[in-house]
Amino acid sequence: MQMTDWVGYKLGTRVVRYREEDAILYALAVGARADELPLIFERDLKVLPTFALTLGLWVADAASAAGAFVPAQALHGSQSLTMRGSLPPASEFEVTGHVEAVRDTGRSAILDIVCESDYFSATYSIILPGQGGFSPSTPRVKAKPEDGSRAVEHESRIIELSSEQAVLYRLTGDRHLIHVDPAAAQAAGFARPILHGLCTLGVVAKSLAEPLGAKPWELRRIEARFAAPVFPGSTLVVATEQPPVEDSAAGLEYSASVDGRRVLADGRVSYS
Repeated sequence: MQMTDWVGYKLGTRVVRYREEDAILYALAVGARADELPLIFERDLKVLPTFALTLGLWVADAASAAGAFVPAQALHGSQSLTMRGSLPPASEFEVTGHVEAVRDTGRSAILDIVCESDYFSATYSIILPGQGGFSPSTPRVKAKPEDGSRAVEHESRIIELSSEQAVLYRLTGDRHLIHVDPAAAQAAGFARPILHGLCTLGVVAKSLAEPLGAKPWELRRIEARFAAPVFPGSTLVVATEQPPVEDSAAGLEYSASVDGRRVLADGRVSYS
């Protein structure tokens, strides 16, 4: 198949199931503390919305299995999540997947793989380095100009990641070897096992509720680009910025860095 032939490709429907224990494990994997009872105690349990990303992750695997890309030659470029309702403490429901779009950056191709359910929709954007150039006229992607006048409010938050973060998070479903096996990580070009991008996003999403005066389980939409890998045990610096008044409905802008290196970029988050 040509790259553009994947647009609209249907990946099928699966029934996803989870228990209270699964939702609690996820909360612990993204940094929930023992005193955050709504997230870790089955009585009146609140499910973190980003848990949905573990339920929809199969769509990327299904696209790979269909031949759209080879995992070893692909990168998880960005992620978005829109909630349509609160996830129950335990549930069983259908999730449907399809390839929404194929974008050509010139050097790379980007597959936007979408999953949808009654509770959420999510887009997993997969970068295929070296597979661009298939469109007759591909516009060059220009960096966004910095505009110092945009910042209305700025705040930084420090998050200490545990050394066990990746080995705990992989129990939520993503068992890729680069997150636990030093040999596999080195073969992929990393000095040691790296943290899952979706774990970093989950950790940051949980921390962003407070600046908006919200609870973590009230998240309605989040998006970010994975700009660089994160190692377990790192210190995340999360910076938030209020957008201009004309863009305020789009939510809070944010980024995350490790040692001055941006790891999450182009972030937006909104809560109800």
